[in-house]
Amino acid sequence: MKTIKHIFDGDFGCEETGSQKPTVSVTLVDEDGNESYVTVEDEWLTNNGLDVGDVWPEE
Repeated sequence: MKTIKHIFDGDFGCEETGSQKPTVSVTLVDEDGNESYVTVEDEWLTNNGLDVGDVWPEE
């Protein structure tokens, strides 16, 4: 099981990224304290109601 330790949304400001949706980098930590990183669309994270401290949905 991994939990969300940190969400980094970068510094996009008001700039458009073209046709791509904004993404965020998510730091995950497992029971042993090992960290891993994933990049997902910000909209996906919001639609799934995920935030720091939540359990990351395993695929």
